Amino acid sequence: MSTSLGQMVPLRTVHCGDALPWLRAGGVRTGAAMVTSLPDISELGRSESDWRAWFTEAVACVVRATPPTSVAMFFQSDVRHEDRWIDKGALVVAAGAEVDAHVVFHRIVCRFEPGRAVRGRPTYTHLIALSRALRSRAGDGMPDVITEPGRAVWPRAMGIKAAAQAVRFARDEAGVHTIIDPFCGAGTVLAVANALGLHAEGVDLSARCCTRARALSIEPGELDDSAAFNAPARDAGSCRRTAGDPR
Repeated sequence: MSTSLGQMVPLRTVHCGDALPWLRAGGVRTGAAMVTSLPDISELGRSESDWRAWFTEAVACVVRATPPTSVAMFFQSDVRHEDRWIDKGALVVAAGAEVDAHVVFHRIVCRFEPGRAVRGRPTYTHLIALSRALRSRAGDGMPDVITEPGRAVWPRAMGIKAAAQAVRFARDEAGVHTIIDPFCGAGTVLAVANALGLHAEGVDLSARCCTRARALSIEPGELDDSAAFNAPARDAGSCRRTAGDPR
């Protein structure tokens, strides 16, 4: 869709359903990049072995639906489970390799200011880009460590400014016109994509999350570096994806 001045009007579509069948049914999404965060083991209610198998297949589905010259980007935080750590960054890289996707970049996003000790979860998140054909380029403008993630719309959501870094990379380096988040939650990635002039498409199992994802908007100035570090999350309610969520 365009205005009379020829400018693209960013569209947003949110589907309520299971992401993996949706990804498999749609084939390669021409002109799109993927920016997403796959659910934790606690969110799916599966055994660790079942969750690992699901996680590996989910990464593969996301990569297969991404055009070879585009990117699939994953925000993933390591998680402590039964007194052991699960390195989700390593899982993403290994799963990508199984479908012939290489690492375009691996950045770190600080969830809190550097040096702060937090119990239970790490204070950083992996931001990993995979592609089957796009190569990494020196000087892409993204810092190796993103110390100011921006506001999170709910406690586990990716920060707005961190999401903007990923979306800008997809727009500027892969030349896409659409951002897809197949596990969109409250819709941070979708709202950021629209704010940066791109179409956005999302999927989530939770009807509650889908409603919020359709309505979420980005405040003026939230995409730049002027916002305070780790600004308090606005009350978006819980968008934790569990088996019992309405669809």
